[in-house]
Amino acid sequence: MSGNIQLLSDTLAAAKAEGRAALIAYLPAGFPTVDGGIEAIKAAFDGGADIVEVGLPHSDPVLDGPVIQTADDIALRGGVKIADVMRTVRETHAATGKPVLVMTYWNPIDRYGVERFTAELAEAGGAGCILPDLPVQEAGLWREHAEKHGLATVFVVAPSSKDARLAEITKVGTGFVYAASLMGVTGTRASVGAQAQDLVERTRATTDTPVCVGLGVSNAQQAAEVARFADGVIVGSAFVKGMLDAPDDAAGVEAVRTLAGELAKGVRGQA
Repeated sequence: MSGNIQLLSDTLAAAKAEGRAALIAYLPAGFPTVDGGIEAIKAAFDGGADIVEVGLPHSDPVLDGPVIQTADDIALRGGVKIADVMRTVRETHAATGKPVLVMTYWNPIDRYGVERFTAELAEAGGAGCILPDLPVQEAGLWREHAEKHGLATVFVVAPSSKDARLAEITKVGTGFVYAASLMGVTGTRASVGAQAQDLVERTRATTDTPVCVGLGVSNAQQAAEVARFADGVIVGSAFVKGMLDAPDDAAGVEAVRTLAGELAKGVRGQA
């Protein structure tokens, strides 16, 4: 492994060595502005996030619920471009030294050019990409360029994934496996449920790669629940909602910092 994929792996291993799950925050680039988004990500790290996923805003985010769709709409109306996503990765990684990934649908990368995207992401210090809608069997071109530039390729598995399919996905994914805790779109849930634990166990049976759980975690108690069986806890909508509900951008940044602190206690079993 080379570059920041190693930093990603080391970060997950360090959390495991501490006997806890890693806290992974998701925030979209360009929300509420490019500069505001950068400040929010720094605040997530400052509050206790180990890793951050930077969302590349998309006009049709099929896996995202209404909260993230709202933030994406604000970012797109503000004119966010892939260059702004790269700047967000560069500045947040440079400021913190922590692993920063991009989460994106395939279409924007395909239009931008795989070689150009991977080269720029690596140059910006990115650790890799989460690609929720790229089928493994169609990922050859992406994987070739990601490997060339030392980037992780994180695929998403779901409760509906059969064991043979899980093995197919985990054989080629790198960095970590993103386990979607339930069927449906992103958003906060009253309960994360037993489906997630079953999926983690089935996924772990196919790989030594860390398995991190997202979709539905919104508070410290849920983070603690998921941390008992997963290598990482991924939180997105709750951070975005805190920013949307804030009276101004500065308060939104503080809401992110505060929630990250609460969730960091949760993954350490201190909630």
